[in-house]
Amino acid sequence: MTAPRPSQIEFDPLTISTDPYPIYRRLRDEVPVHYNEQRRIWSVTRYDDVMHVLGSPEIFSSRAMFTMIIAAGSEELPPFTLPVLRFFWNLVWKVRLNPFDFLTARNLIAEDGERHSSMRAIVNRGFTPRRIAAWEPLIREIVEDCVAPLRRGEPFDVIRGLAVPVPVTIIAEMLGVPAESHADFKRWSDHLIGSLTGSERSEQRYAWSKLGPVIDFLVAMRTLVRQRRANSSDDLISTILAAQEGETALTDREVIQFVSLLLVAGNETTTHLIGNLTDALLDHPDQLRRVAADPSRITDLVEEGLRYDTPAQLGFRTTTADTEIRGVRIPKGETIAVFLGSANRDERRFPDPDRLDIDRDLSGVVSFGFGKHFCLGASLARLEARIAFEALLPELPKLVRAESAVSRLDSFFIRGLKRLAIQRAA
Repeated sequence: MTAPRPSQIEFDPLTISTDPYPIYRRLRDEVPVHYNEQRRIWSVTRYDDVMHVLGSPEIFSSRAMFTMIIAAGSEELPPFTLPVLRFFWNLVWKVRLNPFDFLTARNLIAEDGERHSSMRAIVNRGFTPRRIAAWEPLIREIVEDCVAPLRRGEPFDVIRGLAVPVPVTIIAEMLGVPAESHADFKRWSDHLIGSLTGSERSEQRYAWSKLGPVIDFLVAMRTLVRQRRANSSDDLISTILAAQEGETALTDREVIQFVSLLLVAGNETTTHLIGNLTDALLDHPDQLRRVAADPSRITDLVEEGLRYDTPAQLGFRTTTADTEIRGVRIPKGETIAVFLGSANRDERRFPDPDRLDIDRDLSGVVSFGFGKHFCLGASLARLEARIAFEALLPELPKLVRAESAVSRLDSFFIRGLKRLAIQRAA
C-alpha cells in the first residue's frame, strides 16, 4: 500500500463548480483516489470504487455524512456570531430541544448497522409501493396546475413554476401539514435547504443570518409530532409513530430529524432532476424529439437524466479501520468524499458518458446511492419526475431558453438550477 501524498491535480471536494465533469474525468484517469491535505478529505471518483465504498458500510461508516454537510465551509464564519447564538437560544427556548441532542440525534443518513436498520424499518412503512402509488392522482393534479401557464404560452420558469412546488407540496401532504400552512412550509423548506446544503452560502454567509424560519419549522414540526402522538391520522408522521415498538421507538427530536432530512432530500432530488433534465433536453433536441414522439420512453429518460446530471453529487463516509482503495493506504478515521456524479459519468461503466442517450444500458445508475443507504424516496422522486415530463414533453419542442435564462445553485453538494426560464420560439 502507498502512503498519502500530495496530488499533482489541485482539487477541493468542497469547491462549487458550474461544470465539475471535466475535472472528474481528469481525476478518474489520473488520480482516482485523491487526497486534499488542507481539507483532509479523500475523493473517490471511479464507478467501481464508489460502489465498493457504498457497499462496505463495515469499513466506510456513514457517521460523517450529516456532520460534513453542515460543517463544510464553516471556516468562512466566525465561530460565534449573533445569528448563531440567537439560533441556539431559540432552539432551547422555543423548540425545547437541547442543541447538542438535536445535532447528534439519530439520523438515517448518519447511522450504520442495527440502529440504521431499525430506523429504516420504521420509516419504510410510509414508502411502500402501495403508499407511493396512492400519491399519483395528487401529483398529476399539482403538475397540471403548474404547467397551465406554459400551455397558455406564457413565459415560464421551470424551477419555480414546476420543479419546486411539486415535491414541496407532496411532502407537506405526506406529513399532514394543514393546507393553510403550505406557504409557510415552502418558506421553511427554502431556508432549511439553504442552511444545510450551502445553496445560499454566498448571499447569506452560509445562511446563518436567516435561520429564523428554520426555528419556525422546528416549532411547527414539534407541535405536529406531539399532536400525532395524541391523535393519530393517516399521514407519514402517524405511520412512523405507530410502527415504533420497544427500544426501536424514536424520540420527538429523532422524528423531527427525519422530517428535516425528508424535506431536504425529498425536495432537492426531485427539483433538480426535473430542472437539470429539462435543461439537458434543450441541448439534445434529438433525444427530446424521440421521447416526445414516444412517451413510453419517459421512464428511460428520467433514469438517464439521473445519470447525466446527478442532483446529489457526493456523499461522505468515514473509515472505521485502516484500509486501501486501488492500492492507496487510507488510515482509520479518515473522511472519504464519494462522488456519485463522477461515477455516473465514468466511461468505464457508461460509454460516451457526456451524451444524453435514452438507449444506453441504464442499469447501475448510482444517483440514489447503493446498498443499505439506498434512498428510500427514490421511487417517489421517479414518479414525480415521470409525471412532470409527461406534462412537459408535448410543450418542450416548441420552446427555447429565454434571455439570461439560467441561474445555477451555489452549492458543492447539490447540482441544480435556481432559475430556468423558457418561452415559445419566435
